[in-house]
Amino acid sequence: MKRFYCSDNGFVECDAWRPFCWVSVECPQQDDVRFLLDDLDVPPDFLDSLADPDERSRVEHDGNWRLTILRIPVRNSAGQSAPYITVPIGIISNNEILVTVCYHKSELIADFVDHTRRRGIHIDDVANFTLRIMYSSAYWYLQYLKDLNHRVTEAERHMERSIRNKDLLEMQGLQSTLVYFNTSVQGNISMTGRIRSIYGNELNRDLLEDVEIELQQTDSTVKIYNDILESKLSSFASIISNNVNDIMKRMTGLSFVLMLPTLIASFYGMNVEITYGNHPWVFWSIVGGSLCVSLLLLAILRKFNWL
Repeated sequence: MKRFYCSDNGFVECDAWRPFCWVSVECPQQDDVRFLLDDLDVPPDFLDSLADPDERSRVEHDGNWRLTILRIPVRNSAGQSAPYITVPIGIISNNEILVTVCYHKSELIADFVDHTRRRGIHIDDVANFTLRIMYSSAYWYLQYLKDLNHRVTEAERHMERSIRNKDLLEMQGLQSTLVYFNTSVQGNISMTGRIRSIYGNELNRDLLEDVEIELQQTDSTVKIYNDILESKLSSFASIISNNVNDIMKRMTGLSFVLMLPTLIASFYGMNVEITYGNHPWVFWSIVGGSLCVSLLLLAILRKFNWL
């Protein structure tokens, strides 16, 4: 779906395309692609690159056209374990044309438009538009990281009561999200230097510094959360191993407690003559002796914390 925005103290939606307006395309359909290719003459290679969900952050040129690819976070709607993933968004520009293309639905674009309206931000050049998008991406990375931290806390609380496969898979999914975030944020950080060299004096230096600070903060937060999650997963793995060892120890102790009475009963159950075999109290004597042996072994094992 495509939308057209004009910058007037914030982006305002307009009915049709006009020179120097911003065309935002999310989850493009066939008519959106035809508009970009036929009406705006966007290079088809640019759209092919953006259709690849694994495309890295970079800048590409085709004549007077420039494609700037950034990685932004989105909610994962594919039903996989990772709650968030990162996808490419392309900023395509050529003189009087400015287009953003993302093949996934994101919360970033709508929030970015609302933010420019609330603050009355006027953006009339590609350089600072790119920086604003990067700043917004850093904001959403941090928002999703807060939610990830909350999910980790909830999963940890559940695992303290009972460690289930579902909880472990959820923790692994959260770790996968942090891996996506780490790789993408690193790519966006490297893009700030590339943008600095391309646009030079066109950039708002204060805005560029703010973007670099936000991205560095995001990168540090991702690494901290990833280290914490790895430590917790390692701790839970040790707990699981210790629980298994404890169960096996208890099972071994119970087997030992039952082994000697079973052995005594086996001897007296043989079809041969045994001393005092015809005594009227021999059965209860065997039962009582076996019980005494079991209780003695149980007391010994409990003393050494085997049961």
